[in-house]
Amino acid sequence: MKKDIHPDYMDCTVTCACGNVFETKSNKKELRVDICSKCHPFFTGSEKIVDSAGRVDKFKKKYGMK
Repeated sequence: MKKDIHPDYMDCTVTCACGNVFETKSNKKELRVDICSKCHPFFTGSEKIVDSAGRVDKFKKKYGMK
């Protein structure tokens, strides 16, 4: 294996949009994410539609769903 070709692997602070902060390992010191395990519908069991472009409303308007 070649030496000195891999980036540094360091502790990383991950900050979610919901306010959750946790530590992991990465080649960056800090990451910002939109969804984490504290707020993702799969892990929370609640339905939450993440729609920043209005696609869900456009679909409901087009097909008459209320």
